[in-house]
Amino acid sequence: MSLNVLGASILAAEGGEGSGFQAPTPAEFYQPLIGQGDWAITRPIVVLFISVALISWFLVATTRKAAIVPSKGQWVTEGIYGMVRNGLARDIIGSRDFLRFVPLLFALFTMILVNNLFGIIPPVQYPTMSRIGVPIALTLVVFVVYHAVGIRKNGFGGHIKHMIPPGLPKPIYVLIIPLELITYFITRPLTLALRLFGNMFAGHMLLLLFILGGEYMLIHGAFGLKIAGIGSFLLALVLTAFEGLIEFLQAYIFTLLAATYIAGSLADEH
Repeated sequence: MSLNVLGASILAAEGGEGSGFQAPTPAEFYQPLIGQGDWAITRPIVVLFISVALISWFLVATTRKAAIVPSKGQWVTEGIYGMVRNGLARDIIGSRDFLRFVPLLFALFTMILVNNLFGIIPPVQYPTMSRIGVPIALTLVVFVVYHAVGIRKNGFGGHIKHMIPPGLPKPIYVLIIPLELITYFITRPLTLALRLFGNMFAGHMLLLLFILGGEYMLIHGAFGLKIAGIGSFLLALVLTAFEGLIEFLQAYIFTLLAATYIAGSLADEH
């Protein structure tokens, strides 16, 4: 059980019978370690740095002595790299331009995946992407890249023109141009960040609710509630397995959409 779960559990238990169960709140996701406010060093940022160090160590350790017959670690690294390189970058961006974007897409996928999986791996049990600032930062990287490559290829005016579907009657441009600009500059980055954040936030909140609720019923409930508490813990185990699948899918979807947006900026036609 993670530290935030333990802390919330202790508060619920100390409240006594009169106070009742204290459901988890969004405050569980803000855990300052040093300082307070916007510039505090929080648990999410520490977990993020740990993930970067862990990924770097694993990649170096598994590729430093690469062999024709791969070790288990090398096999895992090559499998993930091959999926991102061939299944995402090459198939979506195209064989002509994909190679220069493979490092970015590989870094995005591995960072998001590891930080998502931290949500169900003890003793961390905290998905870093459940803090909205982290998905926003990654989305800004993707936003800058796909606009930069489009401007570099077509020029600023050509990049904007590239957003408009060809063959439309001129009068419709009055409606289409604002909609396309909103799509490319607001809707895409907003949904990219919120999709990742929302899934990680909601999944972790559900796990907290079932674990804390089950613990409260076992400690403070009557016999019937204690049975329900056992069921709550069992359901939390099922949700943990389901959450692991969601965490992988969200890393894949984020990387897939990043590749799709880059491919759209590089396309010769809309």
